[in-house]
Amino acid sequence: MENFNLWFGDSHILKNINVTIPPNKITCIIGPSGCGKTTLLKSFNRLVDSAENVKKTGSIKLGNDDIINCSESELVELRRKIGLVPQRPTPLPMSIMANVAYGCKIHGLRNIRQNRRTVRHYLKVVGLWNEVKDRLRSPAVRLSIGQQQRLCLARSLAVEPEYILADEATSALDPVSSRTVEDLFVKLKEQYSIIMVTHTLRQAMRIADYVIFIYMGEIIEVGEAKEVFNNPKHELTQKYLKGTFS
Repeated sequence: MENFNLWFGDSHILKNINVTIPPNKITCIIGPSGCGKTTLLKSFNRLVDSAENVKKTGSIKLGNDDIINCSESELVELRRKIGLVPQRPTPLPMSIMANVAYGCKIHGLRNIRQNRRTVRHYLKVVGLWNEVKDRLRSPAVRLSIGQQQRLCLARSLAVEPEYILADEATSALDPVSSRTVEDLFVKLKEQYSIIMVTHTLRQAMRIADYVIFIYMGEIIEVGEAKEVFNNPKHELTQKYLKGTFS
């Protein structure tokens, strides 16, 4: 992002954002509630466009492509490169197999045999294959919440993105399922660049390689996780990490 600003109507939500996402790392966006974390995350693939009276300036570049100024057809391809894992699991009202294959189909991959291989591969990647291999045609909504979230991750990976956006992806999960998803992200960063919003500092401290601290729509501090957590340079960052933020 370069000099990126975003307004909802008259409200200036994101202010002069300049940040580069490092490849093959987990980047955690942290900050108090209402500071613009999720809006920042959703700006990376223009999901904010669905809101009314949105105005944007600046640029968001994926390689040489400017996401802000691309055409609708170009945006479809760019979004294929950016998978999304939502805050709450959102399985589609169809079978487990059809959920994972859905992304492939909407991007034109209609070879049934190839799609079956893809489904099996990505269910294995997220550690779900052994749990569901005997009920692939069962409704996805019958899975546990933790399994549903891993299914949504498999669905996002099936279109072979370059980036994964995760919006509080473990907030609805129990501690065991949360750690399972965290461990998956740590493994997946070998192949993908992961950007995640988290309200849980302990989670960011466990898995983040890179940190963006945002407050009132402005980036206050950004850098390697160890440096930000152990040697924060800005007073606001220090207060937030100490829990004395107000």
